[in-house]
Amino acid sequence: MSRIEPADTVRQFRIARDDDDIRVDRWFKRNLPQVSFAMVSRWARTGQIRVDGKRVKVDDRLVSGQTLRVPPGGDTPPGGAAPRRVLTDADIAAAEAMVIEQDRAAILLNKPPGLATQGGTGTHHHVDGLLDAFAGPNGPRPRLVHRLDKDTSGVLLIARTPGSAAFFSKRFSGRSARKVYWALVVGVPDVANGIIEAKLAKQPGTGGEKMHVDEENGQSAKTRYRIVERAGNSAAWVELEPFTGRTHQLRVHMAAIGHPIVGDGKYGGQDAFLTGSISRKMHLHARRLIIDHPDGDMIDAVADLPEHFAASMEQLGFDPSLSDAQPETGPPPPGKAERKQAARQHAKQIRKGRRGERRGRAEGKTPVRKPLAKTGAARGKPAGNGKSNGGRRTGSPGGKPSRPGGGKGR
Repeated sequence: MSRIEPADTVRQFRIARDDDDIRVDRWFKRNLPQVSFAMVSRWARTGQIRVDGKRVKVDDRLVSGQTLRVPPGGDTPPGGAAPRRVLTDADIAAAEAMVIEQDRAAILLNKPPGLATQGGTGTHHHVDGLLDAFAGPNGPRPRLVHRLDKDTSGVLLIARTPGSAAFFSKRFSGRSARKVYWALVVGVPDVANGIIEAKLAKQPGTGGEKMHVDEENGQSAKTRYRIVERAGNSAAWVELEPFTGRTHQLRVHMAAIGHPIVGDGKYGGQDAFLTGSISRKMHLHARRLIIDHPDGDMIDAVADLPEHFAASMEQLGFDPSLSDAQPETGPPPPGKAERKQAARQHAKQIRKGRRGERRGRAEGKTPVRKPLAKTGAARGKPAGNGKSNGGRRTGSPGGKPSRPGGGKGR
């Protein structure tokens, strides 16, 4: 969005790429949220809102490059606009220190462990509170489009504009964004490369702060894991790729198969801590994020390990170069429900084919011979060449299949 006229006169805005194909009323909600929907509707009815000189309705869609005429007024919300948080020099330095890369649409951060993504009860220092460090004097405030747990480190994507936020949110909700985590787990899974499927739900009595496996009432959750290296039988370094985005999914899944993430006392209890000098902090790191960019390119961001994780890798003798955190290619493997549905469809196709065969025989000119096995004299006598004789099933007396090699079991 670029403003061509000052706010105290008739204003004109050029529709930006991020706002391409957006409805007129949604454009106002995104770019001028202080103007109510009732005001926008009235302006549209009276012809005061125009696009390239033509009248529009609130549900018409805009195209990037068009010029939108907006009448004066409605630009000051009741009680005044909410002031932006004043950041200290230390806040700004902390925000800039997290940056991996940035452009006009996105900011890629390497979130440190111990820093919450959003605020909450008793949480006043968080990533969301630092985003004003990336906003210009009159530009839109960057916004979160996904989250990481407070004690989880790694790649965190921030959208610079409302349009890019909508674009990235669709990729996350549509599961086209690929995320690969590194984790140290207690013990070594029996299967080196596998899929964990376990439905998750909020654990009663925890206020929604803890999840648990609930196959009856939970939401479907699927995680791929791969062992990269092992330290004897005491610990393993694994890659984790979530195919769904449930709260605490990776932590609950690894604890559910008996290999909690090192440092995750919430789900692993005392069993989640290794003896010796290995840090008691969480060893879960969002290593890599691959996601489409609004300009048609691809974002591929990699985050360095935090200090405690890197030290544990070194103490356990793990070589970070053994993993490039490469996500699986193609769609995720089907779950139990998908496999059952596919089996039902396959069986249905087979039944249809057999009905077609029977219908074809019934309508054919050649009569179908009745099986000779229905006569008492012929029942159970196999043909000499081992082939079917006139549709008769061959086998041992009584309809049971004969054993090879003379009938004696081995």
